[in-house]
Amino acid sequence: MIDHARDLESLREATERLLGAAAALDNAAVAEPSRLPGWSRGHVLAHIARNADALTNVLEGRPMYPDSSTRDADIERDAPRPLAVQLDDVRNTADRFRHSAARPADWSRVVALRNGVTDLAARVPFRRWIEIELHHVDLGVGQELEDLSEDFTGREIGFLTERFSGNPEVPSLTLAAPGGGTWRTGREEGTALAVTGSAPDLLGWLAGRRDGAALDCAGGGLPVLPPL
Repeated sequence: MIDHARDLESLREATERLLGAAAALDNAAVAEPSRLPGWSRGHVLAHIARNADALTNVLEGRPMYPDSSTRDADIERDAPRPLAVQLDDVRNTADRFRHSAARPADWSRVVALRNGVTDLAARVPFRRWIEIELHHVDLGVGQELEDLSEDFTGREIGFLTERFSGNPEVPSLTLAAPGGGTWRTGREEGTALAVTGSAPDLLGWLAGRRDGAALDCAGGGLPVLPPL
């Protein structure tokens, strides 16, 4: 059962942690590379703000983005801004998302996201929470995947394995974190490769944040996952 109200509170707390950590930067640090190839910390902060706008659009029945080129252009436009402007933008857009989510609504309705993807409205707060937690790690300001809660990490692994489920480019896989759960993903046919490792390492590999070197793969080499 998806508890969107609980996710909204977790999202609020995660957003405050990110803002607090980013506030310790300065303008020079914002212009430095993030952990995402080709993106500065300014790109990451700009994306976080524009994603809040996009998911507010989703909740309010508008297209998430006008088109992919506009999305990318907006991030490039906003990336060079000073730290104070970046932080105000992240905070203000987060507030708008929260206010939109506070309105009475049918949370069981299906909403449209990007590239033909649909989901329940009730899962939109979790999708936003994902953006905050993973991009906090991407900023390289102290948060690591190991710092994320077990609840979030397990749910995000489940979310990502669901996205790769049935993908013909991904072999049949069984993922296991000792003491932390098991998941199945990839093609339905064929003998499943068994991938084991810590939950943070599994999450990092699935989310494209780690290369999987810390994981064990029985039955073959660790496959290269397609982009999300």
